[in-house]
Amino acid sequence: MERKVRADAQRNLDALLVAARDVFAAVGVDAPVREIAAKAGVGVGTVYRHFPQRSDLVTAVFRHEVDACAEQAPLLAAEHPPFEALRRWLLRFTGFVAAKRGLAAALHSGDPAFEPLPAYFSGRFEPALGSLLDAAVQAGEITARLTPAELLTTLSRLSTPDPEFTERTIDLLLDGMRYRA
Repeated sequence: MERKVRADAQRNLDALLVAARDVFAAVGVDAPVREIAAKAGVGVGTVYRHFPQRSDLVTAVFRHEVDACAEQAPLLAAEHPPFEALRRWLLRFTGFVAAKRGLAAALHSGDPAFEPLPAYFSGRFEPALGSLLDAAVQAGEITARLTPAELLTTLSRLSTPDPEFTERTIDLLLDGMRYRA
């Protein structure tokens, strides 16, 4: 039976994840825990109570961000026509990838704590993107020449810290997917 988390504990956990995300982006995953705790407005003990190992915190931040990005797909699909929802989600995904470049070294460090993350990444993003691709294909707006996995790999390689360049590249890619639609 799962214990319900107290509201204040949940607020602390949420604040820790946001603070860690921001500090990791600015300083890297080796940032001092006291800096993360201070930014979250909690004590260092609270950080270690929730995340005994640094890898626990890095993993939690990564999963939190993956979930937030994946959960945008159905929201965008409900608010926009299929092609526009797909385009907006691709931009959101490439923004996620560009922002997570600082975590890449940790994720590829060989630490066994990070081994499940690629499967988690695929398990969340492929269905999210797949639903958007399917809707755009059904609407006759694109052709189905790339699988979600292939498109995610392509987008990961195209993502740069320059959002304008990334947006132009995504538009070019989408134009190619529209060909013969």
